[in-house]
Amino acid sequence: MNKSVYSLVLADEVVEAIDRMAYSMNTSRSNLINQILAERVSLMTPEMRMRQIFSEIEQLMDPRFLFIDQPSDSMIAIKSPVRYKYKPTLRYSLELSRDMQGKVGRLKVSFRTKSEQLTAAADGFFELWLKLENKYLRKVFPDGVPAQTENGRYTRDLYSPIAEHLSDKEIAGAVAGYIRLMDSCIQTYFDGLTEGRDCSEEIGAAYAAYVRTVTAVI
Repeated sequence: MNKSVYSLVLADEVVEAIDRMAYSMNTSRSNLINQILAERVSLMTPEMRMRQIFSEIEQLMDPRFLFIDQPSDSMIAIKSPVRYKYKPTLRYSLELSRDMQGKVGRLKVSFRTKSEQLTAAADGFFELWLKLENKYLRKVFPDGVPAQTENGRYTRDLYSPIAEHLSDKEIAGAVAGYIRLMDSCIQTYFDGLTEGRDCSEEIGAAYAAYVRTVTAVI
C-alpha cells in the first residue's frame, strides 16, 4: 500500500487530541489519522492487519507467555520464564513485514541476564537450534537458514512463498507454533543442564516432528 503526502486543514483541538492518542498508542500523528480514515471507509491497512495477527497470536499462546506493551504497530514482545537456577526470562520480539511478500517478519529471541554462565548456556542451545534448522530446512534454504546467533541471542527471518495469500489466522498459527516449539525445547535443554543429561536428540526429534507439519511459514 503506497503512501503520498497530502495537506489537510484541521482544527487545533483535533490535532491536539490526535497527538495525545498517538502518543498513548506509541505511533505517529499521520499513521493514526491514516488508520482512523481507513477504518471509516472500511479499508484494511498493513498496520491494521498486523494488529489483527498479533491478536490472533496472543490467543494461541499458553498462559506462561506474558505479552509486553506493544512497541509499535509492526512489533510485539513476549516474555517467558525458564526453570533454571538463575531464574532467567526469555524475550521474544516479533516484527512483521508490511507487505507480507515472501518475508513474513523477523523474530529475535534473547535471555535477559548478566550472567556469563547463563549466556554461554544460551549460546549452546541456539547453536544446536541453528544446526537443526539448517539440517531439516536445507531444501528450502540451500545457502543456510536466514538466522544468526551471538551473545545469548537468536535472530531468525521467517518466510513464506505464499505469505501475501495467507489468512491472518494461518500466519498467526504458524508463527505462534514456531515460538511455542522453541520455548518448549529451550526448557527441555535447560532441564537437561540441571539434571546433567544431554537432550540434543530429544530436541532434534521435536524439531523434526514440527517440520513435518509446517505448510505455511518457515
